[in-house]
Amino acid sequence: MNDTFYSKHFQLDRIGKGIYAAIAKDGGGAVGNAGFVDLGDKIIIFDTFNTQQASEDLKFVAEKITNRPVTWIINSHWHGDHIRGNQTFKDSIIISSQITYSKIRDVHPSRFIKQKNDIQGLKGYILSLKDQLNQTNDPQIQYQINSLNELKDSLPTLELVLPNQTFKNEITFQGTQRCAKLFTLGGGHSFCDAMLYIPDEKVIFMGDLLFVNCHPTFFEESDPVKWSNILIKVGRLEIDVAVPGHGQIGTKEDISKIINYISELTTIAEKSKQNEDKEIPEIYKDWRSPEIYQQNIEQLRALSTN
Repeated sequence: MNDTFYSKHFQLDRIGKGIYAAIAKDGGGAVGNAGFVDLGDKIIIFDTFNTQQASEDLKFVAEKITNRPVTWIINSHWHGDHIRGNQTFKDSIIISSQITYSKIRDVHPSRFIKQKNDIQGLKGYILSLKDQLNQTNDPQIQYQINSLNELKDSLPTLELVLPNQTFKNEITFQGTQRCAKLFTLGGGHSFCDAMLYIPDEKVIFMGDLLFVNCHPTFFEESDPVKWSNILIKVGRLEIDVAVPGHGQIGTKEDISKIINYISELTTIAEKSKQNEDKEIPEIYKDWRSPEIYQQNIEQLRALSTN
């Protein structure tokens, strides 16, 4: 990667011919990962980060490296840290599944308004975190403060830009140098999760179906059984590099780790009592975001009792 490019929001890694992963930095405005693929005559960007400051850096470097404008944007799923930078790409075709489009359209307008109307509340929360930081010197709190400051800076000019094209199961993008396949196998992490596969380079962008060395997040909408089944199917593809929604660049082995994680936590959740603190299994002790572990147990308990 050209050493002259620097972003405080993400680290850019070349992971194949014409393929780049943009891995979120702690404390930046990205929060989730993104990336882009140069097909030879067109560019695809996969996900647009949590703030327009981060997505502007992504657009800049993608167009600088490829020397052409961004053609397509993909929103892997509807969560904010993957779509809030859409406004940077108003001149491009923004694609998502129909379900993802509907969720962005239905859920985010009220969220954006609420956040814009409560910037003072956010400032107050950041101040409370600064008090905590003064007492603990915890670097994680500093990262949280920095990231929330990026969010605060984004709000006055933030606008919701919806996908303007939807797909059902899959689309193949054929370029002059390589092709890429956008596909979904339904919902696992979210109501609907899309992935981008570049078969010639054996690279896949997986959004939040994959977390690498950090605890994946289960929500009310998550379906652990479907999530595992999707990962099992994806694991049958020829993959050398797997780009997660969160964490560093992974391999097929990391897909297996999440399958095992879901299985192990489901068993623990079924055997545990409500709000019973369970120790993190040794194998996941060094994974990032350990605070999510207990939340995941509670969420899986709730899902198993429904």
